[in-house]
Amino acid sequence: MHTPSPIRTRATRLAVAGLTLLGVVAFPSVVAAAPNGPGSPSGAKPTIVLEHGAWADGSSWDAVVTRLQKDGYTVDVPPNPLRGVTADSAYLASYLATVPGPIVLVGHSYGGFVTTDAATGNANVKALVYVDAYIPAQGETLDGLTTQFPGSQIAPTALSFVPSAGGVVDAYVKPAQFGAILANDLPANRVAELAATQRPIAAAALGEPSGPPAWATIPSWAVIGTDDHAIPPAALEFMAQRAHAVVTTIDASHLSLISRPGTVTRVIEQAAGHTS
Repeated sequence: MHTPSPIRTRATRLAVAGLTLLGVVAFPSVVAAAPNGPGSPSGAKPTIVLEHGAWADGSSWDAVVTRLQKDGYTVDVPPNPLRGVTADSAYLASYLATVPGPIVLVGHSYGGFVTTDAATGNANVKALVYVDAYIPAQGETLDGLTTQFPGSQIAPTALSFVPSAGGVVDAYVKPAQFGAILANDLPANRVAELAATQRPIAAAALGEPSGPPAWATIPSWAVIGTDDHAIPPAALEFMAQRAHAVVTTIDASHLSLISRPGTVTRVIEQAAGHTS
């Protein structure tokens, strides 16, 4: 029997997610028709879904993806549109509805906001992993959580604001400050690459409130970089403890998924081990 390639399967899921947002596809028929859905052999590895954060794209997960795939996991890295909490969470929720079987959902930075909202009500999401990520409660905002504890170097003066289509204003991190804020444990040439290829987030997202949190009912794990200059470590600890997350601290910047991918992978696999 022909088995779809991982690339084609992921492309199909992205297409289905987009059509679903337009009201074209009904979730139940997609899930029922998908291979390895309900009735799969027990003990099968969960699918790992990785959500990137602001000022980044899916390539920030490359080193983690390589390790997870080597260990036999199916890994999906859907794009984060970075248009706002509600829109981005709706897109991810639509994507997750096309993934059969158990899911470990992982968010980095702003991606934690998106995963927290998108997983609510999805019974297939068995574990949440937050990597240097926001773990919001209902009604909280990015700005509010970032400034609740001292230490963040994200400030309006560190950002460039660029008008975009439809009246949206995009926020970029100024290249000269990118390394100090986000990548203070990476070499200068890597910092320059990441600054040049960053994807902006809609500035309005910074003040948009989160919805009901998935971590209230789904077990959570958290990786906290103790040298994070974007989200203060004290804020990361506060949010992780509130979510009753299993915490791993490492000497790393905000981009521990790039600088410490082995540790991040181990935490994700620990969470995966609790899904059966």
